[in-house]
Amino acid sequence: MTHISEREYELPNAVIGDLLKTALEDKSVISLGPGEPDFDLPAPLVEYIKEIAGDVNHYSPVGGRRDLKEAIVKKLKRENKIETNPDNVIVTSGSQEALLMATACSLDVSEQVIIPNPSFLGYLPTFELFNAFPIALELKEEDNWNINPDELKKLVDRKKTKAILINTPANPTGNVLSKKLLEEIADVAIDNDLYIFSDEAYEQLTYGKKHHSIASLNGLKNHAVTFQTFSKGYAMCGFRLGYAVGPSPLIKAMEKIHVYTTVSAPTISQKLGVKALSMKKEYTTNMVKEYDRRRKFLVKGLNQLGLETINPNGAFYTFSNIKHLADDSFKFSFDMLRKAKVAVVPGREFGRYGEGYIRCSYATDYKNIEEALRRMDKFISKIQK
Repeated sequence: MTHISEREYELPNAVIGDLLKTALEDKSVISLGPGEPDFDLPAPLVEYIKEIAGDVNHYSPVGGRRDLKEAIVKKLKRENKIETNPDNVIVTSGSQEALLMATACSLDVSEQVIIPNPSFLGYLPTFELFNAFPIALELKEEDNWNINPDELKKLVDRKKTKAILINTPANPTGNVLSKKLLEEIADVAIDNDLYIFSDEAYEQLTYGKKHHSIASLNGLKNHAVTFQTFSKGYAMCGFRLGYAVGPSPLIKAMEKIHVYTTVSAPTISQKLGVKALSMKKEYTTNMVKEYDRRRKFLVKGLNQLGLETINPNGAFYTFSNIKHLADDSFKFSFDMLRKAKVAVVPGREFGRYGEGYIRCSYATDYKNIEEALRRMDKFISKIQK
């Protein structure tokens, strides 16, 4: 007998996997779906792998290697204005694992966490896995996809709400929250004694708008939990290396549970992390410059196609309005994949308030974006007739 739990059956089926699988198998498809950098691993890291390959076969400490945690602390102070120490840092197999463990250690059954919607498709099932209760905070295009503090306050239940999740720069909208807005969110958390889970995976990828870490604000020592990663800024997605920094009791609880998940992040990845944090910023800066070039071209092109697209200030995504063309973003996306050979991600994949939009990634070659726009133009022209 094969038995699958009700918990698994109740999790949403992400269509992004089917889209990307088709894009990989059909070489005629141009994919604007990727959620990872299309750049190679920095050359210094490639060379360093060769140096350490014979000495990375053992487990690392559950909370992370001391030299990496110390390097992370220096980075947090230098780049994020977060004052902390190694005991408040846990190194994980990607920042998603850190969020999963933080959820397990801070939210009991039916306790509420407020999450922006639309938002990264992994948030909702993470909380549902532990029978927490996600509350959707609607983000609106007319608000430039910003969190509305007044609407946030309305969703707080003083008995049940335990955490607020924010994502800046944001997936899928590319929005970067301002310092003023972060201060208003911080006030809500402090007034109601809530955690703030701050996912900052795209912190290094911004264009003309500064990224601020909410944990750098006063009064949040016991409230803010910051999640960061090496995946986006160093093109290290396959090495699965992330970390969280937060209140000591929570970090210690996460270390305890880490023994029962992956034990530790891969040793080779942690050593690479130390090396990455010692590198000059030139690699990331050059990557951001190229993303910016693609961003400007893609946003202009999408708007010229009649797909209203707000200029994103961070990450590597656009989020375009297709409501005048279709009322089902899944059908629209699969039709375009089948007929135009262009893969995008339907907005509903990111929550019910993402319906009526599509996400395009510019983490792909400039020429691919040019050709994708040409194909999209023909597809849209046909369905408008």
